Amino acid sequence: MSIRDGRLARGLVALGVVAAAALAWVPSVSAQPAAAPAITPAAVKPAAAQPAAVPAPPSGFTTTWSDDFSGAANSALDTGTWRYDAGPGSSFGTGEIETTTTSTSNVYEDGNGHLVLKALHSGTDPNAGWTSGRVETQADGFGAQPGGVVRIQASIQQPNLSTANGAGYWPAFWMLGAPLRVGIPWPGSGEVDAMEDINGRSSVFGTLHCGVSPGGACNESTGVGSGERACGGCQTGYHTYAVEIDRSTSPEQIRWYLDGASYFTLNSNQMDATSWANAVDHSFFIIFDLAIGGAFPAAYGGGPNAATASGGQLNVDYLAVYNKLPAGLGTNVAQGKPTTASSAESAQFPASNATDGNVTTRWSSGFSDPQWVQVDLGQNYNLTHATVTWEAAAASSYQLQRSTDGTTWTTITTNNNSPADIQDLSMSGTGRYVRIYATSRASQYGDSLYELAVYGTLSSGGNGGNTVLSQGKTATASSAENTSFTATNAVDGNTGTRWSSAFTDPQWLEVDLGASHSISQVVLNWEAAYATAFQIQTSADGSNWTTVYTTTTGTGGTQTLPVSGTGRYVRMNGTARATQYGYSLWEFQVLGT
Repeated sequence: MSIRDGRLARGLVALGVVAAAALAWVPSVSAQPAAAPAITPAAVKPAAAQPAAVPAPPSGFTTTWSDDFSGAANSALDTGTWRYDAGPGSSFGTGEIETTTTSTSNVYEDGNGHLVLKALHSGTDPNAGWTSGRVETQADGFGAQPGGVVRIQASIQQPNLSTANGAGYWPAFWMLGAPLRVGIPWPGSGEVDAMEDINGRSSVFGTLHCGVSPGGACNESTGVGSGERACGGCQTGYHTYAVEIDRSTSPEQIRWYLDGASYFTLNSNQMDATSWANAVDHSFFIIFDLAIGGAFPAAYGGGPNAATASGGQLNVDYLAVYNKLPAGLGTNVAQGKPTTASSAESAQFPASNATDGNVTTRWSSGFSDPQWVQVDLGQNYNLTHATVTWEAAAASSYQLQRSTDGTTWTTITTNNNSPADIQDLSMSGTGRYVRIYATSRASQYGDSLYELAVYGTLSSGGNGGNTVLSQGKTATASSAENTSFTATNAVDGNTGTRWSSAFTDPQWLEVDLGASHSISQVVLNWEAAYATAFQIQTSADGSNWTTVYTTTTGTGGTQTLPVSGTGRYVRMNGTARATQYGYSLWEFQVLGT
């Protein structure tokens, strides 16, 4: 919710003996720390020079999103991907004493593939004058689908300190439930702590926070967790910390891992079903934090003190989110297909974001009811399933609908269970178009959707047996504006890529279907630079062409053209442009048998 940062509820709590949620927003600050006492290399070790690549996904998983922090030395974070939680630590409700800042003295990429959070001290009072860093992902759509699994993993070097000079340090890697961002209070909205350590103890704690505080299903404000586990070498080298939320098993589980070995498992039947579902069965956003002081360090001896070193670093090599989809779904037939909506909050949040396969981009509507977003699958499918991943600003009531013509709609199901934001919906019937028609919002913002995935099999009916013949086939063109806009982009099934020609007339784009086919329909999804005059032509040999459609009054947009012909090659031959630019097509689809 990048444009709504100023309204963000900051219920930010970590594992501790005494911790309370602080839900007041704190404005961003950029504190420049005063000069800190020098520390010896033995006290704080810099990040390793050679970063590790983001690992390939575990067996059965796919990579949903990752960041390997490849920015230049001493560069700030990309605020399209990350946001700074800048402000006094006292606002977090955990007793911390640092001020977190946006300064590259405290938060930066080191030029060697690492994110660094650094705590700095000025003055002589060990309980004042600390600055540090805390950041969280802009995206809050990371979670497990019903019947699926999510694994959130990072490679981290804890501050290279010991109990002799690390009192008061509190590094953490954790997740907060997305509902927190629209006012669902902590701890009911859920918190999963993947890694915490305190006071340089060379250990790790894994914890779930849930229910109510104090007490409740998760014994707040302590939470339910692993307790302290040894983490040998975690101050001096990089180790992987991961959490898996598994909704494919019964009972559901959360599993904590250190260097690939599971060290703690929590089952859903260890608490009441409502507390678990409210805390776990939704999306999360991810946080890295280097706190100083607070209730948790105090419970293990306290700090900081006069011996606590300034300059300790939490170094992050990579962050990765992996997902395992429910069994038997098949291929998402909506991904990359033309998608439209009733409105968009701004150009940053278009309808196409909801079907691009990227859970960090989203469609967001205007701030009114009703709203809709729909995808054109290109042909009729026997629909079996849909998964819907909402941003925190979800629809609280909507219908999932199908249509064969984009005009007459049949409601498959009505959903009123928001703010649950990852939904698995059974579908039936045949449709080329699938629509979410939202009638009520869960917040004062628009309806905001990360992904609409649709599953099914090609219908032998509603398209007269027609299928898309052109996708992924060899495409050529008379010219390309540059190497970013080649002919293959028009047949890759991705409406975020396009072919664009040179800025002259005539120009053509053709696709080789690989064999002769009976052609019944051509769909042209134009970019703003379209053709006012063009022909659709077929050929058996790629040399001799037969015109099967012609116009001098092209309208641009998405044009679905009924044609009749036979050929191995199909061509759009443009003879007049609507703009001073070239001919530009997001997608060129040929349908037939």
